[in-house]
Amino acid sequence: MLDEAAVAAWAAASVRSLDVLRPEINGINVYPVADSDTGSNLLHTFSGAETALAADSGHGAGRALAVLAKGAVEAARGNSGVILSQVLRGLSDAVSDAPEIGPGLLAEAFVLADEAATGAVARPVAGTMLSVMHAVATTMKALAEPVSVEAVAEAAASSARDALARTPSQLPVLARAGVVDAGGRGLVAVLEALHAVVTGAETAAGDAHHHAHVAVEREPVPYAWEVMYLLEGMPEAKLPGLRRALSALGDSVTVAADGDGGHAVHVHCADIGGAIEAGIEAGRPRRIRVEPLITPAPLEPAGGIDRTVVAAVHGDGLAEVLRAEGIAVLSVPSGAAPSMEEMLGLITETTGGHVTVLAGGAALKTAADAAAGHAMVGEREVVVIPCASGVQVLAALAVHDKDRRVSDDVVAMAEAAAATRRGELLVAQEESITWVGRAQAGDVLGLVDGEVVSIEPAPATETNLVAAAMSVLNRMLAVGGELVTVLLGADAPPGVPVELAEQLRLEHPEVELACYPGGATDTVLLIGVE
Repeated sequence: MLDEAAVAAWAAASVRSLDVLRPEINGINVYPVADSDTGSNLLHTFSGAETALAADSGHGAGRALAVLAKGAVEAARGNSGVILSQVLRGLSDAVSDAPEIGPGLLAEAFVLADEAATGAVARPVAGTMLSVMHAVATTMKALAEPVSVEAVAEAAASSARDALARTPSQLPVLARAGVVDAGGRGLVAVLEALHAVVTGAETAAGDAHHHAHVAVEREPVPYAWEVMYLLEGMPEAKLPGLRRALSALGDSVTVAADGDGGHAVHVHCADIGGAIEAGIEAGRPRRIRVEPLITPAPLEPAGGIDRTVVAAVHGDGLAEVLRAEGIAVLSVPSGAAPSMEEMLGLITETTGGHVTVLAGGAALKTAADAAAGHAMVGEREVVVIPCASGVQVLAALAVHDKDRRVSDDVVAMAEAAAATRRGELLVAQEESITWVGRAQAGDVLGLVDGEVVSIEPAPATETNLVAAAMSVLNRMLAVGGELVTVLLGADAPPGVPVELAEQLRLEHPEVELACYPGGATDTVLLIGVE
């Protein structure tokens, strides 16, 4: 069983371990690039929690965790510190006022800790300490009636170490730098400290999953600010609005509850006043702290190529196709626009001083243009290539050549996107008048460059869809073309690619066809002709 003395011993052991590991954790930090003192922030957060517990003890293990969590929220520094405070709060909420914590309750507490930590972050990112905590929670769910606290602590530490080793494969910036996630490394240290306390073993300061790291030199030039404050008196109904307001200002947005009605707010932004005003509108800010963020020297990818190509698209299927090509992708639901924080994350979580953004839609281009001029971009040069749809994104990426000069490569991608004619199949949602006649709800509409050119009567069967696609393609291929690219919408019948390939072979044997899953929900097929 885990009693109050063990909780206090865990807090002390965590502080000692984080103190020893602080230089290592600070040294391997590359994400988020602005949070350069992750080790120091984690240490300060847990030290504050330990101090709070020392001043309020003698109430059982559950109460001890509650005091730790509240102290951590108030002392939290940086995004990593706020997330760690929420891990403690999740543990506390799960055990409530229990005088002692048994193995089953501890396993459940780790699951709730994962939910609390993830819920506090406006834009969770894979490959960070959130991924490490989620792996622990997944392991806890799989445990079959754990027999001891020692077994639960060992499973938590072991799964955290394994997850930490996987972080470079989840976040490209870590892979390029040859490091694991710094916040995740700190979380592993904390879980190892718990295991050491319950088993009586010594806490290991080293990391079995050692990774070489790249020293990141930073120019001492503030380019934005880290704004943090404690917020009291905020109704829960105002929480989504506060997160939206902060996300519009910058990135690394975290709003973390302390379990007692208060919240710790954290954001990286250029508008200090706006961040504080958002807090004033939501509640009563106090202990406001503003620190300069130092312009990071962008990490240089392997081979010395100081550039990165990223994409923002609609449809999870297309996003996976692009990720398979090794580029970072932001997948946005059909008909939606990304937040400023999401676009900033796509741009700033990359390596290289030059970032080319392939924006696969009008709303995506607008969001990318706004983010390109944001102060949080720092000294990166950002170029946005407009693409009317996902097929133009694929066309642009197909001609990308990392060995070309940056300017020449951008021009080539922009020209390839512009030269790709685009077609589309939609199912009419209501009766309407088009250039080619009256369409009824359920009819299949064929569009070329945004204009309706054909109507296939309802229903939208596999045969009707192929007929409509061929009508669009015959019009597009009348002026030439060698390659047809088709992105399948989420509702496209599975037999369409085979039927379309057969029909295209009969009518246009000189043309090559490539079909990919697109996943868009507002279109049945997207068609590109090059």
